[in-house]
Amino acid sequence: MTVRLYMPEDRDRWDNFVFRARDANCYHQIGWKEVIEKSFGHSTYYLLSEDSSRTIDGILPLVQLKSLLFGNFMVSLPYFNYGGVCAEKIEIREQLLNRAIQIARDKGAKHLEMRHTLHIDCRLPVRTTKVAMRLSLPEDPNDLWESFPSKLRTQVQRPEKEGISARVGRETELDNFYYVFSSNMRDLGTPVYSKDFFRNILCAFPSSTWICTVCSKDNQPLASGFLVGFKGNMEIPWASSLRNYNRYSPNMLLYWSALKLASEKGYNIFDFGRSTPGEGTYKFKEQWGAKPLQLCWHYWLNNGSDLPELNVKNPKYRVAINIWKRLPVSITKLIGPSLVRNIP
Repeated sequence: MTVRLYMPEDRDRWDNFVFRARDANCYHQIGWKEVIEKSFGHSTYYLLSEDSSRTIDGILPLVQLKSLLFGNFMVSLPYFNYGGVCAEKIEIREQLLNRAIQIARDKGAKHLEMRHTLHIDCRLPVRTTKVAMRLSLPEDPNDLWESFPSKLRTQVQRPEKEGISARVGRETELDNFYYVFSSNMRDLGTPVYSKDFFRNILCAFPSSTWICTVCSKDNQPLASGFLVGFKGNMEIPWASSLRNYNRYSPNMLLYWSALKLASEKGYNIFDFGRSTPGEGTYKFKEQWGAKPLQLCWHYWLNNGSDLPELNVKNPKYRVAINIWKRLPVSITKLIGPSLVRNIP
């Protein structure tokens, strides 16, 4: 067994492993390395294990985030719900983890965070406060529609009665998506990604990414979601709606349109993204029939430091969040990308 850093000539072999590995997720694909480097300029350390015949049998992607404001740390992977070590054999996992920890030490990282859907066999601290909400899809979207309670179907149909409609595109919908997304992020008090980040994703994955937009009868975007497919799963990692139009429930039409698209394209699982059990987003996803999948985020902590709290619930960020909510959207789009690049 040899563990080493990824090289460009490993590209095809890396992705071949990802597509055949049972526990690989969407963000293990090598294209995300290029998206992160191009969009954020971070240093990446992608590790692979190979046997004596040079067959890859394990991988672990790492991204280093380093700033004066948030510190120096590594994540597998930032910005997304999944990442972490991918290897079937325990001994391969341990070798990859040991090498990752060595790199984190060498780079002076305060901690290393790995985002798994499994409680891997190691002695690292683990955080289990989040779940992914997933819904099994039938082959026929009509069967899915009939499985919904009447109240839910009524909520989906309500915006259509107001002349609101949904459409699916890619680059043609990017401006509409970003308009809604940046407005919603401001309202939440969260710095927004650059539009180029999403453009780079569309370019890197031309056959497995889409944007679904819900528009008023005068073509005003009211809600929009970014969709990513991988193997049998379709995920909606980013979705937003304009608060001023909540009374028309455009988000209900958005999610139904995304579910319908996933079923029509042959995906058998729809991933609504991560939530905290019992909170509003959890209950929203649960009403569609989604079931929780436990997320296990493992940590290596340098010098016994505490588990990191780089999230909106940390009281030390409360003042900054409240100030951000009052800024014009144009300002948040200007300064947000430089801040959010270091928030995992």
